[in-house]
Amino acid sequence: NRALFHKMSTQIFSRIKRAFFWLFYNLVAKNLPRSYVAYSFGARQIRSFVCKRLLGYCGKNVNIEPKVFFYLMSKTKIGDNSGIGMRSHVEAVEIGKNVMIGPEFIVFSGNKRFDRTDIPMIEQTSDEVSPVIIEDDVWIGSRVIILRRRRVGHGSIVGAGSVVTKNVEPYSIVAGNPARLIGYRKSR
Repeated sequence: NRALFHKMSTQIFSRIKRAFFWLFYNLVAKNLPRSYVAYSFGARQIRSFVCKRLLGYCGKNVNIEPKVFFYLMSKTKIGDNSGIGMRSHVEAVEIGKNVMIGPEFIVFSGNKRFDRTDIPMIEQTSDEVSPVIIEDDVWIGSRVIILRRRRVGHGSIVGAGSVVTKNVEPYSIVAGNPARLIGYRKSR
């Protein structure tokens, strides 16, 4: 009985703590000023501290700018020295190390079912979440949308305003809607 009580109380405490950090992120940390302004009041460190307690993984020196909306936080991972720009919407994504993501980035990893015509689409369930994978040393421009089950290869660049509908090869440069290959990064 004692072991069961201890296990249950630990689980309850863990859920309460997670709920507190979730509320703090959504009510306070998400709304603090940008990281690089003189009056930021440590906003970058506060958001990083809170996200380390909510995300599946949050590495060192992570920069999450204001107004980033997370969905399924426990299924999101962010590697060392990576950042997400303002007003982004992020759901179940694995972000590698040294990744730069511009403002208004959108990645949703789930999808609504629509195969049954006898039930309105709004009442149909969602498919399983399929995480998007962004490998190390990637630069993603502003207002990029990445569709579910996509992989952005190591060292690649995704131009601003692109819609990524296919996997992106390593060290490639893609842009457009849908994103198309426009070149490769050249080594020096």
